[in-house]
Amino acid sequence: MPTQRELQELEVSPIKREDEPNWKRLMDQHHYLGFRQIVGESIKYAAKINGEYVALLGWGTAAFKCGARDKWIGWSKEQQWLRLTYIANNVRFLILAETYVDQWIGWSKEQQWRRLIYIANNVRFLILPDVRIPNLASKVLSLNLKRLSSDWESAYGHPIILAETFVDHSLFSGACYRAANWKQLGQTRGFGRNAGKYYQHGITKTVYVYPLHSRAAHLLSASFLSPELTGGEKTMIDLNKANIGSGNGLVWHFQQLTDPRKRRGIRHASAVILAIAACAVISGGRSYSAIGEWAADLSQDNLRRFGCQLHPEKNIYIPPSEPTLRRHLQSIDADEFDRTINAWLATQADPDAIAVDGKTIKGARDADGNQLHLLSAIHHNKGVVAAQIPVDKKTNEITCFRPLLDNVDIEGKVVTADALHTQVGHARYLKEERDADYFFTVKGNQPSLLESIEALDEEDFSPCAYRDGKGARTH
Repeated sequence: MPTQRELQELEVSPIKREDEPNWKRLMDQHHYLGFRQIVGESIKYAAKINGEYVALLGWGTAAFKCGARDKWIGWSKEQQWLRLTYIANNVRFLILAETYVDQWIGWSKEQQWRRLIYIANNVRFLILPDVRIPNLASKVLSLNLKRLSSDWESAYGHPIILAETFVDHSLFSGACYRAANWKQLGQTRGFGRNAGKYYQHGITKTVYVYPLHSRAAHLLSASFLSPELTGGEKTMIDLNKANIGSGNGLVWHFQQLTDPRKRRGIRHASAVILAIAACAVISGGRSYSAIGEWAADLSQDNLRRFGCQLHPEKNIYIPPSEPTLRRHLQSIDADEFDRTINAWLATQADPDAIAVDGKTIKGARDADGNQLHLLSAIHHNKGVVAAQIPVDKKTNEITCFRPLLDNVDIEGKVVTADALHTQVGHARYLKEERDADYFFTVKGNQPSLLESIEALDEEDFSPCAYRDGKGARTH
């Protein structure tokens, strides 16, 4: 059998289809619980040293209910801070309640039902008989956890951000899990589930979890599901921290827009439809269908937060349908919508620098069938668009520079742009009229300016490159 010296050759990987009968046979023969099957999504692993089995592991879907785990997920750092603040000062709680209302609610049943897929349960772990290698179990667990999420995403299209297991403490100490840095949360109450019903079998177990993401508890209990879990890119605005339904939030901003619809037959307020659509796009939705699906997946808490209509008979909040979203988005004034969403986005970020950049929009055309080219002002730190205007084919980006920034707060900020905008007029506009700084690129197509810059010494323009013994030189 393998020895301690060979532990460095340990490999943990999913078994191949042809190896599954042997895996099931060994697990059923040597594991104290035996083996029948793993229900739902599952992956079976084998740990090998020099091609020889030393351990077997089985992962399945998470337990539907686990008090210790659910409490840990719902009791995030934000919730701890909020509850402690509430205990210490009721007034402070009232001020912050609206901002953190969803964190206060925590790991709701609705969230639990939808997000259990991001938790995997280590339903079987077996060190084969006659294998006696110190630290083998914790090493196997460590190697398995490093690849579990990527393997799960390859097999089922979504990652795993939390691993869990239940250890029968009457038979095992759970030392290998603790050695592999799992968190011990508490004990189960001794209930089992069969055919959708719970029964008490009286065998309590110790609950261990291992976060595969540094923000696992927050992602699972957050009001809005992060695109990190659905295969999308990181959003420019974290909707869980954004001001949506209170004060001068997103819904309030859209309430200032004109509703082009006739009053009769309106079911969903214009501000609600537009706010949901905007948040869907921020979360990665790029089509009407995607926006409609995002709206349909909203929890009751989120639908209430947006101000959706409450069904009089079912007593539940109803999201706007995809046709409703599509028709209303096509009917509103696009420029008015653009100014409104940009005004709200500006309140969610406080940038020191704004980039001016032009792009031709793929798949978008104007009324004459020409490709749409936009010049945009973008917040550096968030990637949020502060303003944008179309560039007509009869003109170019240079003439659009001033109109673009006229409606953007750039006082005291730095405006960056590519070499096309390295113009004397732009520089004077920013410094003399808007009290802003600029950072422009100079290329070979402006040889005189380039030569003048190259002829300068460092101390001629850098405020800290030259010292005279009295501190940094300033200009």
